[in-house]
This record gives sequence, C-alpha cells and structure tokens, in this order.
Amino acid sequence: MGNDFIIIENMKGVVELTPGAIKSLCDRHFGIGADGLILVNESESADYFMNYYNADGSIAEMCGNGIRVFAKYIFDHIERRTALSLETRAGIKNVELAVEDGAVAAITVDMGPPELAAAKIPLKTDLERFIDEGLDIKGTEYRLSAISMGNPHAVTFVDDVAQAPVASRGALLESASLFPQKANIEFVEIKSADHLKVRVWERGVGETLACGTGACAALVAAHLNGLSGRSARVDLPGGTLFIEWSSTDNVMMTGPAEEVFTGQIQGEMD
Repeated sequence: MGNDFIIIENMKGVVELTPGAIKSLCDRHFGIGADGLILVNESESADYFMNYYNADGSIAEMCGNGIRVFAKYIFDHIERRTALSLETRAGIKNVELAVEDGAVAAITVDMGPPELAAAKIPLKTDLERFIDEGLDIKGTEYRLSAISMGNPHAVTFVDDVAQAPVASRGALLESASLFPQKANIEFVEIKSADHLKVRVWERGVGETLACGTGACAALVAAHLNGLSGRSARVDLPGGTLFIEWSSTDNVMMTGPAEEVFTGQIQGEMD
C-alpha cells in the first residue's frame, strides 16, 4: 500500500541495531528507504515478536500495516501457517491469512479494542475522554478525537482531504503538549457512512502513503462522532483497507501486503 518496511530475520537474536543505524537504513537517499524497520524475533508468549522501530530509530508500540507484512514474511520465508499469534509492544495480535493459489491474498488482523481513556492513550488532560474536543495552539483551535490502537492517534475531520494541510498541521499537532509521547495525526474526509478517505501524518516519519492503525483510529473516531457506521472502506493514498469495529469491541483490519525485494547489507552502519 506504499507503506514500506525493512524486515530483518533475527530469530537467534544476533542482530543489534542502534537508533542511528535504523535511521540510516530507512533513509531514502543514502539507505534502503522505509517507513519503519521490523526485526523478526522469537517470543515466549506468542508465535513471534514483531520488534518494530520508526524510521527515525525510535521504538514504536505497534504498526497495523507493519504487522500484515510481518505475517506475510513469516508465511513466505519461515512457515506456511494461515493463523498466527504475534507479540507486539501493544500486546498479542491474532492474524488470519487468506491464501489463494499458494500465495497470500489478504491479511486480517484483530487489532483488539480501541483505548479511549485519556490517561491510557496517554494525554495530558483532566478529561476522561478526548472526543471532538478543542485543542488551542497559538490562538487557533483544532477539533480532535484521540484514540489509541496500541499507539496514540488524534483524528481531525476535513471537508476535502486532498487539500488538507497535512504536512504543516500534522507536524504542529504531532508534538503538541497534549501528547506526552507525541501522536499520529489522521485527516479524515467522510464520503459516506461506510466510506472514508484518510491521510496520515505519522510521528517520527511524516506523511505516509498508508497507516493501518491510523485507518482503525479514523473509523472508531468517525463512528463515535456519529459520522459513520461500525465498518467502512478506508481509502489511503497508497491503497484501501477494510475496517470493522465489531460488536465484541475489537477492531478488525483487512488488507494486502507485497514483498518488494530482498537483499543483503554490507559495510558498517552508524
């Protein structure tokens, strides 16, 4: 979906990368180029551990699109299983792979329930929830709905997402004092009750072509604001995800994943 990741198999735990090395590898001019880096590690509590880092080298709790490519990598390169339990820093996620003609056609991830409690997102506020609330920055008020999908998100609704000032406003909101761990910012246009268009400014990365947890947060926020049903097609610049907030409170995300290339890294990394 245009949201790309470097995956390094590290089942024996011998690969150790500094934040600087990760940043260098993810650099699109002098490195491989990626929105994030994932190490495939062993897990004591699940089938595998998704050890995920943002493109700036910082540790991230969870990545929705990342976990789909992680699952596809396991199927293609380690073991051909269509059901996996994957440990992340945001807990264990169960994944189902749809296989057609021996190849992975789509991956569905049970993302678990959204976290709406402000203290657990976390936010610096006395409010219990932050849904359609105003945030004042330098005299300008921004309407936001804050949700965690294992990582913090803030959703704002716009009339035309294509014209939204994602770069300038995303960078401003990402580091607002409301978000002690920064936040991913979603700009959402409501096309209909079951169709959203979304652009995402990811903390530590910038605008990306797709964001799985961002698509989930967008659907949850839209429903809580009375703008959508509990399921929707979510169009992002890089492709489409299908999101359902089930009656059990878990958010289900379905979408594709593709392997772009494989290679070897040679030389020293800072």
